[in-house]
Parts: sequence; C-alpha cells; structure tokens
Amino acid sequence: MYSLLLILIYIAFISLGLPDSLLGSAWPVIHNDLSIPISYMGIISMVISGGTIVTSLLSDKLTKKFGTRMVTTASVFLTAIALLGFSFASQFWMLLVFAIPYGLGAGAIDAALNNYVALHYSSKHMNWLHSFWGVGAVISPFVMSYALTNLTWNNGYRIVGLIQLGIGLLLIVTLPVWKVNQREEASQTKSIGLIDALKIKGVPYLLTGFFAYCAAEATAMYWASTYLVEVKNITVEQAAQFASLFYIGITAGRFLSGLIANKLGDRKMIVFGTLILSCGIISLLIPTGNPTASLAGFVIIGFGCAPIYPSIIHSTPSNFGAEHSGAIIGIQMASAYVGATFIPPLFGFLGHLTSFAILPVYLFIFVILMIIMTEMTFRTTAKKADLV
Repeated sequence: MYSLLLILIYIAFISLGLPDSLLGSAWPVIHNDLSIPISYMGIISMVISGGTIVTSLLSDKLTKKFGTRMVTTASVFLTAIALLGFSFASQFWMLLVFAIPYGLGAGAIDAALNNYVALHYSSKHMNWLHSFWGVGAVISPFVMSYALTNLTWNNGYRIVGLIQLGIGLLLIVTLPVWKVNQREEASQTKSIGLIDALKIKGVPYLLTGFFAYCAAEATAMYWASTYLVEVKNITVEQAAQFASLFYIGITAGRFLSGLIANKLGDRKMIVFGTLILSCGIISLLIPTGNPTASLAGFVIIGFGCAPIYPSIIHSTPSNFGAEHSGAIIGIQMASAYVGATFIPPLFGFLGHLTSFAILPVYLFIFVILMIIMTEMTFRTTAKKADLV
C-alpha cells in the first residue's frame, strides 16, 4: 500500500506538469485563430498565477479540513475542467474564465502534495516527485505539436484534458489507498495561521530564498531561446531545440539527485545544485563565437536547478516542525509563483532597454540571493534547535 500510494502521488504530479508547457507551445497559433494580440498570453498567465497564489495560501486550511487525498483529487479535476474548457474556447474571454480553475487547481495540488511528501517520504522521493512534474511538462508539448500538425490547438488541449480526467478518475478509484498514512496525518492536525507562520524565525529568509530560486529558474526557462538567438546568433529552430533541453536537464537531474539525496541531505544538495547552476551560468559568459558553450550552459543550468527546489521543500518540516510545515509550504508555493510570474517579465523589460546579454548577470543576482537566504534559514533553525 505504501509503495502504491507513492506511485499514485507521482502520477498526480505528472498531472501538475502536463498543463504547464501547453500555453506557450500553442500560443503562436491561438492568438492568430482568436485574432488577439500576441501579448495577451501574459494576461492569461497572470490570471493562472493569481489562482495558484490564492490556493497556495489557503492550502493548509483546505488540507486540514478535507485531507490531502480529497484536495489532490479535486485539484486534478479542476485542471481537467480548465483544459477541456480551453479546448472549446472560441473567444479570448473564454480562455480567461477557464484560466481561473486552471490556477486554483494547480496551486492546491502543488502545495498539498509537496507538504505530504515532505512529511511522509524521504528526500529522494521528493526529488523523484519533481522529476515526474518534468515528465508531464515534457510530454504536453509533443501532444500539442501532434495536434497542431494533424488537428488543431483545441484538440491538443482536449487530449491533455482527457488524460488529466483519466488521472482524476484513477485517484477516485484509489482513494482508500491514502489511508496508509491517515493516522499520521490526523495526528498532525495542529496548525498555525499565515501571519503566525511569518513570525517564526527563519521563515522570511526561507521565503526570500525560494522566491529568488524560482525567479532564476523561470527566467532561464522563458528567455533561453531569446538569449541564444539575440546574443549567440544561432537560428530560431536551433534555439528552440536546445532551450527545450533545459526541461530535460531538470527532469533527468532530479532523477539522478534522488539517488544521492538521502546520503547528502537537503542542505548539501542545495549547495551542490548551486555550484552546478553557477558553472552553467559561467558557461554563458565564455566569450567565443562558437555557441556550444552557451548551449551546454543551459543544460548544465537545468541540472543545477534540479535538486534545489525539492530540497528546499523537503527540509521545511525538519527546519520548522511538522505542525508548521503545511502553512509554511503553502506560503513557499505562493512566493514561488510570485517570483516566476514577475521576475522574468522584468528581465524582458531590462533586456529590451539594454541588451539580452545581461542574462547571466541577472541570473547570478538571484542565485546568490537564494544561497545566502537558504543558508541563513538553516543556520537560524539550527540555533533554535541548539537552544531547545
């Protein structure tokens, strides 16, 4: 039962990754079909992000009231409804309407499952959990590519929506499996509010560090192709091909991280990932006419990013206590979405004003902020433990 539940959690996290790369891959066709400006994708992204932030902040209360299994199952169905709604959209306002359940579902499942795995499973499973997010994020562009070639973008959303619906039905059928940890989860009913969570020593450092990491990761994801084309002068087709390796680098890196995470521990995995990530950024700075170093750099950045996110999440219960982890991880998810939503557009604005060549420096600023803040988190919580 224990292993079966873990498999179900992995599948549920695939469902979280499935929608994440659909909008970007389909938008060049969507905006033409609906006769709307290409910039309107940002409006939809903001609505989705707003939903994820709201449910991330409410996730602790929702989980305490309904349980992780019900929150997870309901969230998968919410995103399935949203994706199927997108598949029938014929006007822009319809996309906006269905972006609301899209964001609400994603935020709830993200926070609930991250906290559940952090409480009940080891660090290796947290890394593998996020590796399965990458599986979903890698699969969906191929589905959309098939749909755009042979059908329409609506069919691409419909296919992924039906896959999501199937995952939701699987979770309903297997709801009894979640009882394996029900007694432990029930014993951790004591919780704190969001304001009280922010007052805990070390939490502001944690949130700042997590914000900075997600800002750097999202900026690298969204602007890799533009950097390669504008700065390294490679073709658009090559840039798209190699930028996609960033997702593969994260996915493969998280699988490999899972093999050593239990031996090294969360803190060392964060430092280890930061060193690799820094090497990737330095590769972008190599002044050569050959773009190979930059192409490899984004893959290395992906590998470096791989263990950082899951390790920060997994360390939360041990740093702040199981009774506090639900509220704190919910706020972490919200800070993650804020960083991923607002910092990449800021880079686009700055890059347009100056040069997109500033990308490595921009990434370094947030990576340095991240490692300083996470180290201060560990040091602060270690001092608290010594005092106890």
